[in-house]
Amino acid sequence: MKSLAELQAIKERTLKNMSARNDSEDATRVVVGMATCGIAAGARPVMNAFTEEIARRSLKGVTVSQTGCIGMCQYEPIVEVFVPGQEKVTYVQMSVEKVAKVVNDHIVNGNIVTEYTVGAVAK
Repeated sequence: MKSLAELQAIKERTLKNMSARNDSEDATRVVVGMATCGIAAGARPVMNAFTEEIARRSLKGVTVSQTGCIGMCQYEPIVEVFVPGQEKVTYVQMSVEKVAKVVNDHIVNGNIVTEYTVGAVAK
């Protein structure tokens, strides 16, 4: 960082990313399991990818947060998506590469990506 303009740009990027993490009752919530098992399986990059993809698309009414153990360590990283008025969807064995599809198909277009869900993997 060599100038005040660079510092201001960093601040703006950070605030934009943080706005995707603010909580609201009417918002679609993306919750990433960040217990030790989740972090070891790669949950942190997955959470960052969700935050970045939502910010990149300038999606309003979508928040990203973290939680502790979800209880299915063998399926980590786990991401739960809560859409108001609908049942929770649990995505398992998530990766950074899968994030854009979940955001596009489920969060934007309302179509659950069934091949990434716990029901598809547990069979």
